[in-house]
Amino acid sequence: MNKRLLALLIVCVLLPLCAFAAYAAVTRINPNTQHALGDQLDELNGVAIYYNGGVNTVQGRNLSQDGYNLGLRYQCVEFVKRYYFERHGHRMPDTYGHAKDFFDPRLENGSLNAKRAMLQFRNGSVEQPQADDLLVFAPTLFNRYGHVAIIASVGNGTLQIAQQNPGPFGSSREDLPLSQRDGNWYIEQSQVLGWLRLLPADEQPALELDNIPVDKGPA
Repeated sequence: MNKRLLALLIVCVLLPLCAFAAYAAVTRINPNTQHALGDQLDELNGVAIYYNGGVNTVQGRNLSQDGYNLGLRYQCVEFVKRYYFERHGHRMPDTYGHAKDFFDPRLENGSLNAKRAMLQFRNGSVEQPQADDLLVFAPTLFNRYGHVAIIASVGNGTLQIAQQNPGPFGSSREDLPLSQRDGNWYIEQSQVLGWLRLLPADEQPALELDNIPVDKGPA
């Protein structure tokens, strides 16, 4: 192998690694001097939404008084789990997992997602998304963990989500277009995988924690 080809190969390997290393470092700082980490930005139905600075910032694990894992402060997962816990007293059988793990593509549409103890609907379902549903976004090139949010309201042709950790200059609220085609409902955002919904209290399944495979991921 000649020196020029070797140098080209080294550059091709090192440049992406340097780019991802720089991205990881930058996304752990707070470039927005208007807010300090942990500032309350918003609330949804009495549940606070906090500022997290860079999207990869982690401020320790948040646990309930009795030890239920609410997630890493103040990532998007922490907000949605804390929302269902504080507002509905809902505990997810699998208390770990990244945002992308909240949607299980192997499940049939409308069936029970046992790890979350919620019904799961694909984007493009006959079941219209509703306020209080959990919305799951797929990973992207620079966000390999995905994203989750709560549907705050549903209007005519649009819905609004409430979210934590959208980025240091992102908004805790975002409007997404909603349409119905051939009897199916679509949230017109390419990364939306689907939505999860709590069952009525009298229909909650009796799930044993020991029977649910647990992803010991950082979330």
